[in-house]
Amino acid sequence: MVSSSLSSKRYTYIHESGSETRRGAIDIHHVIINRSRSTGYARLMGLAFFLVILGVSMYSFIEKDNPVRTLSWSCLLSGFFVVIQSRKLVKKESVIIMPTFGIQIETQYLSGKTVSRFIPIDKVLKPVLVECVTPVTCYWSLSLFLRGEEQLTLVFKELRPSLKMLVPIWKALCTLIGTDQSEIITEEKHVVSG
Repeated sequence: MVSSSLSSKRYTYIHESGSETRRGAIDIHHVIINRSRSTGYARLMGLAFFLVILGVSMYSFIEKDNPVRTLSWSCLLSGFFVVIQSRKLVKKESVIIMPTFGIQIETQYLSGKTVSRFIPIDKVLKPVLVECVTPVTCYWSLSLFLRGEEQLTLVFKELRPSLKMLVPIWKALCTLIGTDQSEIITEEKHVVSG
């Protein structure tokens, strides 16, 4: 059952309140990329075309004897890069919150591959929203402080959803852990507006 959803230009956020169990309701949060498969394949074909042209020009620049061999090696090389690149295209990332058990983080790729990671509830110290600033861009990230680990664990490793999509997930994680969210939200709004 879909409880709420948000949509932006790049992503759609869907919140599902799952089935009720003896120990509480399962809470599912999805962040889905708003692009069709044809858009992803069009980008791959553009990349393949670029790699073919690059391979042909490089090979003809180095050795000028057989153009058929040049074209066949270029097609083979570009096909290899297209296959490698297509495996990295993400379809959606999900956070499944199971009270008294833990958090399952899933990444689904367009190739059909799904990567899951389970984090037990007693290992999570605190969920935090972090503003990441690089020379090129600025974005928000949802991370977890985990017991026994020195570095933060990213919840969304591949996608960069907006702050509006991260806040409901962060609130659900704070509720699960029992962290006070009112102070942090106030500071966060201050940081965003200031």
